[in-house]
Amino acid sequence: MEYVSAGSSLGPQSRTVQILCCSCGTLIDPNPLNTCAACLRTQVDITENIPKQATLLFCRNCERYLNPPNDWITASLESRELLSLCLKRIKGLKEVKLVDAGFIWTEPHSKRVKVKLTVHAEVHGGIVLEQVFIVEFVVQNQMCDDCHRHEAKDFWKCMVQVRQKASNKKTLYYMEQMILKHKAHENTLGIKNAPCGLDFFYTGENHARKMVDFLQTILPLKFTQSKKLISHDIHSNIYNYKFTWVIDIVPISKGSLVCLSKKLQQSCGNISPICLVQNVASTIHLIDPITAQMADISGMTYFRYPFLPICNPKQLIEYTVMDIEIIKERKQFPGQGPVSFKHVIADIWLVKSSELGISESTIHTKTHLGHLLRPGDEVLGFDLRDAVINNADFEKLNPDNIPDVIVIKKHFGDKDKRRRMRKWKLKHLAKEADGDTDMENDYNEFLDDLEEDPDMRTRVNIYKDSKKQQIPVDENDMPDPSVPQITLEEMLDDLVLDDVEMADA
Repeated sequence: MEYVSAGSSLGPQSRTVQILCCSCGTLIDPNPLNTCAACLRTQVDITENIPKQATLLFCRNCERYLNPPNDWITASLESRELLSLCLKRIKGLKEVKLVDAGFIWTEPHSKRVKVKLTVHAEVHGGIVLEQVFIVEFVVQNQMCDDCHRHEAKDFWKCMVQVRQKASNKKTLYYMEQMILKHKAHENTLGIKNAPCGLDFFYTGENHARKMVDFLQTILPLKFTQSKKLISHDIHSNIYNYKFTWVIDIVPISKGSLVCLSKKLQQSCGNISPICLVQNVASTIHLIDPITAQMADISGMTYFRYPFLPICNPKQLIEYTVMDIEIIKERKQFPGQGPVSFKHVIADIWLVKSSELGISESTIHTKTHLGHLLRPGDEVLGFDLRDAVINNADFEKLNPDNIPDVIVIKKHFGDKDKRRRMRKWKLKHLAKEADGDTDMENDYNEFLDDLEEDPDMRTRVNIYKDSKKQQIPVDENDMPDPSVPQITLEEMLDDLVLDDVEMADA
C-alpha cells in the first residue's frame, strides 16, 4: 500500500512516496530492508565485534601506563595521551568508522576509565547506521621494568663517576652548567653528589658513552672503564655486566698559580715557568702575568707532563695599589709564543691592605692588568715570599727571577654586599649538602668569575631570581658602578609550572 504525503495538489512531480516499516508500521522513506532506523538498531549491532571491556596496566611508582609492547608513557586522566592509548587498546575499530570519542567522568580512585564512542558502519544495501556505546577500562597495577630494577637495587647498568682531586671546585661548577645548557643529562636515571664530584647512573651503555664523549669535548680529562659480572646464564651464554667509567678531571681551576717543567715551557713557546690559569675549558689556558704571553695545554699534553697548582685561590691576599706605571715597550724574542694584547703590562707598587697606614714599605712587581687598575684600587694576589711551596720544578728556579707578588685580579670591595645585590641564579644537577662552608665559598667565587668574565657567561645559562627582584633595594645596598654586573638582557626566564586551581584550593 502506498501513501502520498500532504501537498499532492502541487503536482505529480512534488509527490514523496513513503512506505510502512515492516516491523512497527512507521512511515519511512523506502530502503532495501523496508525497516526504520529504530527497528534496524534492534536487529543489527555494528559493535558486536568490539569488546566493551578492556584493561590498562599502570605503574604506581612512576605513574606511567603501558603502551604495548614495552613502552611506558606518562598520561594524566582525561588527557589526549590517555585517550589515544585507550583507542589503541580497543580491538575491532578498523571495521567501523570512528566519529567521536570522549571520556565519561569516573571517580579517580575507582580504577575505572570509561570512554564513550560514536561509530558509523554500512549495513545491508548501503544503509549507514550510527551507534553510540561505552567501553570500560579496568586499571590494573603492574610495576614497570625501570621501577622493578630500582626496587631490586639493580636499577642501573652503567655509572659515570666524575672526580676532580683539587682543593677548589670551580671547574666542577663550570662542568655542571655546561651539562645543563646542552641537556646532556636527559637520559640519566639519577645523579648523586660525591665528595669530589658527581655520579651519573644509566640504564644503557650507549647513554653513558655519550656522557663520556661530551665531557671530553668540554674539559681536559682522562678516564678508565671497568665492568663487573652480575649474572651468567650458562644455557643461553648470556652475561649481565655492570659498567663503570671513572673520569679524572685535571686538578686545575681558574685563578690557580702553576709552575711548568722545562720541557713543557719549551713546547709552549718558552713561556715563563710561573703562569696563571686564565681559564679551564676544552684546554687549559695559561698566561704569564709578567709578559702576558699565552699558552694552551690540551688534556693529552697535561697528563704527559702533569703539574699541580703551587698556589690556590684560597691563599689570596688583599693588596692596595699605591702607584702604577704602564710599560709601553714589550720585550720579544725569537720563538716566543702568542702574546695577549688585551692585557697591558705595567709596573705596580703595592701595600698589604691589612698594613695600610702602618707600614710605609711598598712591594714592586709587574702585572698584566694595567688596563684595569688605578692608584687606590684593591687587588688580590699571591705572596710568593712567605708562601710554603712544595714543588720540585719551583725549587729549581733562580730566586732572583721569582717575583715577590703575583697579582691575580681586581678586588671589588664587600663580598657580602655583592652577593646580596645578585639578582640572578644558576640551576643545579643535584642538591648539595648544607653547611659546607668551603663549597659555598667556591661556588660564590665561581659566580664572581661569571660576573667578571663576559666570555664565560656566553657558555652558561643564567636565570632571573624572581625572589630577589621583588625585594626593594636598600639605600646601603645601592650598586657600585665599578662592580661588574650581569645585565637583564643576559638573563633567562626560569620556567615554573604552577597549577593555579590547586594553589587556590
